[in-house]
Amino acid sequence: MAARTEDRPGLRVMTFNLRYASETGPHPWSERRPVMRRLLHRTAPHLLGTQEGLYGQLCDIADDLGPRYAWVGMGRQGGSRDEFTALFYDTARLFPEEYDHFWLSDTPSLIGSATWGNTVVRMATWVRFADRRTGRPFHALNTHLDHLSQHARERSADLITTRLRPDPAVPRVVTGDFNVAAHRNPVYATMLTKGSLTDTWDTAAERGPQYGTFHGYRPPVPDGDRIDWILASPQVRAHRSEINTFAENGTYPSDHLPVQALLEL
Repeated sequence: MAARTEDRPGLRVMTFNLRYASETGPHPWSERRPVMRRLLHRTAPHLLGTQEGLYGQLCDIADDLGPRYAWVGMGRQGGSRDEFTALFYDTARLFPEEYDHFWLSDTPSLIGSATWGNTVVRMATWVRFADRRTGRPFHALNTHLDHLSQHARERSADLITTRLRPDPAVPRVVTGDFNVAAHRNPVYATMLTKGSLTDTWDTAAERGPQYGTFHGYRPPVPDGDRIDWILASPQVRAHRSEINTFAENGTYPSDHLPVQALLEL
């Protein structure tokens, strides 16, 4: 279990596939939510990229985090419909200067579009933040790539890296569930080479034990595949990275494990 890092300097970033809220058992949201609440209170991320959250579920998380936090997001089908790639942020630390969404398709401005053979609509949400502590800006982008189509994942990686290029002087932080293992898929290489990004798990000065980040509510697998990543531009220093295995009485907050990084922009 990861230790609370609230008093350590740096920007605390987390990526977390929430597993959409459902009361159909096993593992209903009503049972998972208290565990999620305690995990988030323990870790106190400044920036939290989420995947699969439904609108009501995200409102629950916002209530549990408290008034110091705000979030940006839109449903994959527009408005509050379907799953979100929402970004939560600590308003005492981060100020959003602008934000937008785009869809992972040949028509990225068309809400709900999917043109690459994926049957599930996929999207990205981004925010340009100002760090209140340092005064420096940075871009945060959060996404969830397709779970079945490799073609769609590769095209999505190309689009995301293209969108990241216009202002390379501004640091970038990318969070997401990429649905492929780090180091073992062309999507990973595309994000790092074409996107001029680094994997904060690899570059961190310290890191915790590696586990497979998708565990399906079963005990975490040591040295398993990392399909949830925190990437950053090369000028960002990663002090520590860890995969958080927090659970209570055998109940996990999600079927994924959150990945955390302590970054210096």
